[in-house]
Amino acid sequence: MSDLRIIIGENEFRARFESEKSPDTCKAFRSALPFVSKIIHVRWSGEAVWIPLGDLQFGVGYEDATSYPAPGQIILFPGGISETEILIAYGPTCFASKAGQLAGNHFLTIEDNLDVLAELGRGTLWSGAKDIQFVAP
Repeated sequence: MSDLRIIIGENEFRARFESEKSPDTCKAFRSALPFVSKIIHVRWSGEAVWIPLGDLQFGVGYEDATSYPAPGQIILFPGGISETEILIAYGPTCFASKAGQLAGNHFLTIEDNLDVLAELGRGTLWSGAKDIQFVAP
């Protein structure tokens, strides 16, 4: 059974929390559920979409941080040299911003429909922002 449902437009994905590797980030995000926002395509990072969160703070430091999330991996950048953000990789990604290469906490992994995720990611590049919801199953 999945820990979370992610809904992008009319598409739904099952995801699991990476609680062993990023316990504080998972706990903080769980407390923010349901989480509703919009995704836009990344500028510098490759094949990924992101949720810019500005000054929003989750109160976490770095845990299991990576600059190279695999397709379906979701990372949280807790802020600092760049704004707080959530990034969802759908293809080759090197997480970066105008400040340079970044690393974010890998706290969620999408377990299904990665081909659909890639289509949505490319669609976001060409047609703009899409609604996203993170909800308990």
